[in-house]
Amino acid sequence: MANLKEVKQRINSVVSTQQITKAMKMVSAAKLRRAQDKIIQMRPFSQKLTAILNNVSAASEGATDLVYAQKREVKKVLLIPVTSDKGLCGAFNTNVIKATNSAIREQFSGVEVSIMPIGKKSFEYFKKTKYPIIDQFSNLFHDLAIDNIREAANHVMDAFVAGDFDQVFLVFNEFKNVATQIIRTEQFLPMSAEESVVKTTTETDYILEPSREFIIQELVPKALRVQFYKAILESNASEHGARMTAMDKATENAGDLLKELKLMYNRTRQAAITNEILEIVAGAEALGGK
Repeated sequence: MANLKEVKQRINSVVSTQQITKAMKMVSAAKLRRAQDKIIQMRPFSQKLTAILNNVSAASEGATDLVYAQKREVKKVLLIPVTSDKGLCGAFNTNVIKATNSAIREQFSGVEVSIMPIGKKSFEYFKKTKYPIIDQFSNLFHDLAIDNIREAANHVMDAFVAGDFDQVFLVFNEFKNVATQIIRTEQFLPMSAEESVVKTTTETDYILEPSREFIIQELVPKALRVQFYKAILESNASEHGARMTAMDKATENAGDLLKELKLMYNRTRQAAITNEILEIVAGAEALGGK
């Protein structure tokens, strides 16, 4: 049985850990509220922009000639796994990496695959693999400003137009609620038929200046940047939700462990007291026998 000093040290260690997990949970909760507000505000804008683009492009034959909608024989694919910079968020990062590896294995076997990791955890994992890495945007979460995200989106869009890649996919966690994040593998480029030319059930009559084709050419890049920005915000909110949940569970586990350790401490202490009493009684009996 462990001695009292060892048990006391373990109790103090668990108490310190529990205080840290509680603090991290509170920090994540505060960050989650801000991140959740951003993504809730972004979703209606993204949906409305896509709806306008669909309405405007539905009657335009030129929409199918968009450079961002051109379909080519798939020889080179770019995957963009979005993870966090830090750990202690459960399976958040692991799920993205698993989904990326699964996509490579099942969808892109025999295709030249490149990786543009966003987030330190993604970069640290994929830099050890055989795949070519585009690493200039791996620290995007250091400063989550829209200008930095726009620069990353423009880099990907320009690379697709230049023919460096035939397809581009985003792999990220979609925020549902604090306890639930859904892994998404979304095709970013080329734009799918649903994104580029879809006849919607609700027809809106727009007055377009200077022309429908010009408006489409202007709207499509904006819609793609918004889609990219939305994926980053989804991942950011999901990260804080996952970390909050993980720290809450860690705090509960620390509490359960404390109960066991305190019980062990009391039993050890009681056993030590009992042994001391037995020794005193034995000594007294020995002296009395003389």
